[in-house]
Amino acid sequence: MKKKKFVLIVLILLSENSFAAGIPTLDEVSVTAKSTDQLGVASTSSEGTVTAEQLENRPLLRPAEVLEVVPGLIISQHSGDGKANQYYLRGFNLDHGTDFSTSLMGMPVNMPTHAHGQGYTDLNFLIPELVERVQYRKGTYYAGDGDFSAAGSARIDYVRKVEEPFAQVTLGGGGFSRALAAASPEVKEGNLLLAAESYHNDGPWTVPEHLRKDNVVVRYGQGQRDDGWVVSLLGYDAKWNATDQIAERAMATVGRYGSLDPSTGGNTHRYSLSGEWAEADADGASRANVYLIDYALNLWSNFTYATDTVHGDQFLQADKRSIVGAKASHNWLQDMHGIPVVTTIGTDVRHDDISVGLFSTQNREKWGTVRDDKVKQTSVSLWGEMQMQWNEKFRSILGLRGDSYRFDVNSDTAANSGNKSDAIVSPKLSLVFGPWDRTEYYLNAGRGFHSNDARGTTITTNPDPRPGTRPGCTGEAGECTGDAIDPVRPLVPATGYEVGVRSAVLPGLQTSLTFWRLDIDSELVFVGDAGTTSASRPSRRQGVEWANYWNPVAWLLVDGDVSLSSARFTDSDPAGNRIPGAIEQAASIGVSLQESEPWSAGLRLRYFGPRPLIEDDSVRSKSSTLVNMLVGYRISKPLKISMEVLNLFNAQVSDIDYYYASQLSAEASPVDDIHSHPAEPRTVRVTLRLTL
Repeated sequence: MKKKKFVLIVLILLSENSFAAGIPTLDEVSVTAKSTDQLGVASTSSEGTVTAEQLENRPLLRPAEVLEVVPGLIISQHSGDGKANQYYLRGFNLDHGTDFSTSLMGMPVNMPTHAHGQGYTDLNFLIPELVERVQYRKGTYYAGDGDFSAAGSARIDYVRKVEEPFAQVTLGGGGFSRALAAASPEVKEGNLLLAAESYHNDGPWTVPEHLRKDNVVVRYGQGQRDDGWVVSLLGYDAKWNATDQIAERAMATVGRYGSLDPSTGGNTHRYSLSGEWAEADADGASRANVYLIDYALNLWSNFTYATDTVHGDQFLQADKRSIVGAKASHNWLQDMHGIPVVTTIGTDVRHDDISVGLFSTQNREKWGTVRDDKVKQTSVSLWGEMQMQWNEKFRSILGLRGDSYRFDVNSDTAANSGNKSDAIVSPKLSLVFGPWDRTEYYLNAGRGFHSNDARGTTITTNPDPRPGTRPGCTGEAGECTGDAIDPVRPLVPATGYEVGVRSAVLPGLQTSLTFWRLDIDSELVFVGDAGTTSASRPSRRQGVEWANYWNPVAWLLVDGDVSLSSARFTDSDPAGNRIPGAIEQAASIGVSLQESEPWSAGLRLRYFGPRPLIEDDSVRSKSSTLVNMLVGYRISKPLKISMEVLNLFNAQVSDIDYYYASQLSAEASPVDDIHSHPAEPRTVRVTLRLTL
């Protein structure tokens, strides 16, 4: 019993909000920083922790690619690099984050009721050099995960201090320049972190991107992550021009990196103040955080070009909001008739005060309003979890989560105003067997959900005067304005199942194999580009994932994963049962040279498989394979130079593909076509880093 109790004390310190940092075995508890050291701690085979050590030699085109440490997750872009990325995982085209929950230092990144898309996740403010770790979980099996986590979640933590102050400058092709400086001066008994970033990039585009962003981080705290406190102030501003995806039939005219509307782009800011507190002892652990966020985005887009032959099809999506929220959890160890139990309870509260609009524009000038809304959205959750160690080879985790939402919409179209409330209860269960020969087996089931856009919950009439913006509205402007529209279901459930195995039987190798399934109910979806709703059919996604982490010698890290998914609508429809854009195949492999001064290096290959672009699978995207490389050399103790070569073999592939109707200025009517955003060509970036 003493050994069981010791294990459960460690579980207390590592459970829920801290995730599992790594317990190699139940018999020999040794906390480490390896991403897959989860034996004896993890509740599924598809969760893990990736540390700064593993990110250090990872070549990155964009900041959000830090999330590609999650096995099977693909990051891409279909517009300017100031806009949130496109995410793919587990049979989903996640759009900009609808079913993948992301947080930084306890602050949510996903934006509900967003101008451009539900769950919009803009990680362009992330500074990769400050990331301490990324903790990911996939599936619907965790009581602590709520909205937007049907496919999974990732929690990103910044360091509380840098070991040595540094300044670095990066220059590269396409007008790329970046300057970053960070320091941690001593302030009384606490840790102070100061960091500033300035960034510019034009890219390969015919219309230079002129991406300019400025980033500031200030953190001060005392103690450690699991027993201490920290206050953080973040500020981020960005402006850019965009080359949206273009019709393939137009590439012969405007070129691969050309534009059909040179005035698209955007500007955004994100300012936040947050606080984190944690306390742990032998009997339990508590954690809490609060946050206040000021956010704004103006996004000008044009995906169909000239169906409006007078003004063109450009539109502005404007979002301005303030967010206030808090999270808290507490867990403790108890003995229930000789069975050690860790009980965890938690609560989340969030309120968004939103001004959100959709406007018709030409050259970024407004000439019409589709809809303009004021929204107040509040969510409250209460959740609990019990981890029971029945014996040395079997433990269970039983969870229950309840979420309540209230939406208050004040629309410029009175008929679309109103209040709506909804609630959902989500049970979770995980069974863990082992370890035997350093191998564990997992059975998981659980319910999750994602919320829908608040505007869709109260809509009753079509406010959109533009032609061709929804099925049946293909004639003159205003033809379908005023038509009745069904409101969406506020909270949409998703039910997941998983069977997995995790093994460390071979020295230096951690491997996991997971078979999963996810069912999502029929729903209506609010379409931000049109300001109306569209039908979405019930679906089933299932697949298999194989992830590996190999550390054969101290100076070499190798990781690789393969993910295969099937995504199908489950009802009967003559259109077909494929889910357009759903990822089916993904794979990656990376090699990192560590602790081998003066050299360091990283090489990564990423494969993004073909996808159906239409329900009957008659049109498909092509696959893409990209290779990125990083090589570094320490010239002297304080001075290091490194070079990144992105898209090493200059592959002429697409970052993303869509299939829909658009109309070029010389065409008399819309034409169905594949619309693509090309991957950037080979790019070289050189960084000089001075450690002070």
